Amino acid sequence: MSEAQLTSPVGVDAVVVSAPAAGAGTFWRRLRAQRAALCAAAVAGLLVLFALTAPLLILLEGADSTTYHPELVDSARGGVPIGSFGGASGSHWLGVEPQTGRDLFARLAEGAQVSLGVALGATLIQVAVGVSVGLAAGLGNRWVDQLFDRLTDVVIALPLVVMALAMLAVVPEDFPRPLLVALIIGLVAWGTIAKIVRAQTIALKSLDYVAAARLSGWNTWRIARRELLPGLAAPVLTYSALLFPVNVVIESALSFLGVGVKAPTASWGQMLAAADVWYQAAPQYLLLPAGLLFTAVLALTVLGDGVRTALDPRAAGRLRVGTRAGQGPAAPAPAADTAPRKEGAV
Repeated sequence: MSEAQLTSPVGVDAVVVSAPAAGAGTFWRRLRAQRAALCAAAVAGLLVLFALTAPLLILLEGADSTTYHPELVDSARGGVPIGSFGGASGSHWLGVEPQTGRDLFARLAEGAQVSLGVALGATLIQVAVGVSVGLAAGLGNRWVDQLFDRLTDVVIALPLVVMALAMLAVVPEDFPRPLLVALIIGLVAWGTIAKIVRAQTIALKSLDYVAAARLSGWNTWRIARRELLPGLAAPVLTYSALLFPVNVVIESALSFLGVGVKAPTASWGQMLAAADVWYQAAPQYLLLPAGLLFTAVLALTVLGDGVRTALDPRAAGRLRVGTRAGQGPAAPAPAADTAPRKEGAV
C-alpha cells in the first residue's frame, strides 16, 4: 500500500498509514513482546471467564442474587451483616449485603455479566453505526459528506446522561434495562469512530489500488467491502479495544446515578450506588465491586493500548538508535587518520 497520511478531526488522534496493517502472525508476535499487555490479557480473560461461568458458580455456591436473608443481618444495628467479614461462610462465600442479606458473591458474579455484557453490546453498536456512517460520508459526494458530517457533530454534542433520562421516560418499564443501557450508549456515542472512519476512508480512496478498482467497473459497495474495509480494520480494532473499558465506566456511572441498571438486577455501578453509606460498617460491600471495576478497567485499558501498539503499521519500520534495518548494531565508523604524514609519503 502506498504511503498515506491521515489527520483526524479535532478531538481524534492522528493516524498515519505508512504500510499495510499487521497480519495475524505479526500482530501476535508484537503483542507477545509486551509483558504488560499479556498480563492484562490474562486478567481480562479471568474476568470474562468469571462472567461467563457466573450461573455455574452461583449454582455451586448454592445461593442466588435476589433472595433476601433477614436472619443474616443485625436489624438492631441498622442491617449490618452478622459475623466476621460481612457474614462470610460456606453458604455465602463473600458474605451478604447489608439490610437485605442477599448473597454478595452471587450479585458480584451477576454484576460482571451485566457490566461487561452492556459494555460489549454498546461497543458493537458503536462500531456498526460508526463504520456505516463514516463509510457513507467518506464515499459519498460533497452533499452526502456534509450531511453525515453535520449529523456526526450533533451526535458528539449530545449529553449522554440527558439522552439516557429522555429514553428512560419513553421506554416501557418492562423493557430489559441492560439492553436499554447498551442501546443508549451505543446510539449516542458512535460519533468519534464515525469521524475516524470517514477520515481514513477519504485517505484510502485516493490510493492507486482503489482507483484501479473503480476503473475496473466495481461498484461502490464492492470497493468498500473488498478494498476499504481491510484497510479500516486496524484503526477500528484499535479504537474499539480502547472504547470497551470506557463503556464499562459509562455503564457503571449511569447505574451509579440511578439512570442505568436498577435492582434487583445487579451491576457493579448499581452496587456502588447502594454501598456508599456502608463503607465503615460493611467495607467489603463497597470495596469488592469497586476493586473488580478498577481491575477490569485497568486490565482492559492496558490490553487496548497493547493492541494499538501491535496493530501500529509504523512499528515494523521503527529502528533502535544506532542500528540498521535487518542488521545488528551499526559498526563504528573508522576514525580519521589525524597523524601527520611524512613528507613525500603516499
